[in-house]
Amino acid sequence: MTIQEEIEGIIEKDLSPTYLNVINQSHLHKGHAGDDGSGNTHFCIEITTPVFKKYSRLECHRMVYKSLKLLMNNPIHALVIRVVS
Repeated sequence: MTIQEEIEGIIEKDLSPTYLNVINQSHLHKGHAGDDGSGNTHFCIEITTPVFKKYSRLECHRMVYKSLKLLMNNPIHALVIRVVS
């Protein structure tokens, strides 16, 4: 299973999104800080979920980070979160 697939599985289980797009952006960061050469360090998550309806953007981001806590800092170095309404 790839890191991208792990991210998708965790987010689907924890946040029940109606829309989820996980984009591996590691190729855009070759040679930058946090690039370990694996091609699995930088990701963008686009998400829509009813879970976020009553929360601020900051709280929504915190929920995503909490869900992915075991992957953060190793292997994920950077994460962009786009809450799509």
